[in-house]
Amino acid sequence: MAAKEDDLDLSGDGKSAAKPKKSRMMLIIGIVVLLLGISGGATAYFMGMFGSDDEVAEEGEAGEEETEAAARQPLNYIPLDPAFVVNFGDESEVRFLQVTIELGTRDTDMVDQVKEHRPAIRNNLVMLFSSQDPMALNTREGKEKLREETLAEVQKVLQEETGKPGVENVFFTSFVMQ
Repeated sequence: MAAKEDDLDLSGDGKSAAKPKKSRMMLIIGIVVLLLGISGGATAYFMGMFGSDDEVAEEGEAGEEETEAAARQPLNYIPLDPAFVVNFGDESEVRFLQVTIELGTRDTDMVDQVKEHRPAIRNNLVMLFSSQDPMALNTREGKEKLREETLAEVQKVLQEETGKPGVENVFFTSFVMQ
């Protein structure tokens, strides 16, 4: 029995029993923190948050180069022949409008798309031109407004048919009202 008494701590201060529980708790907390760090790092890695600055800079430069390359392309002019001729209402002195138009695009693929969808474009433009007030078209502001509306109509048709607005400018190369 004397051996059993040696194994027991009879001092009553309880310090020897508290040390293993405290160190075990610290070990568990350390493991939990380590696992959280690993899972957070793995999540960030798989979501692409650890791209190097060089990779991000290269991606940004590539996007800028594509934009600059598109801007450096020459402007392709697409004539919408024959000239548009529309009549106005009887109450006006001006009875007819004749307008010749060319479209401007930097996208070479869009040249063929405009030619393919020319009937729809011409239809919308005839409707637009015939609904104009001839007195408003006598001013530069009126002609500019009509040019902007013409561009919007052309882009609307191309957006519906091709998924891209495609044309960036409209030019009136002849504008006659009688």
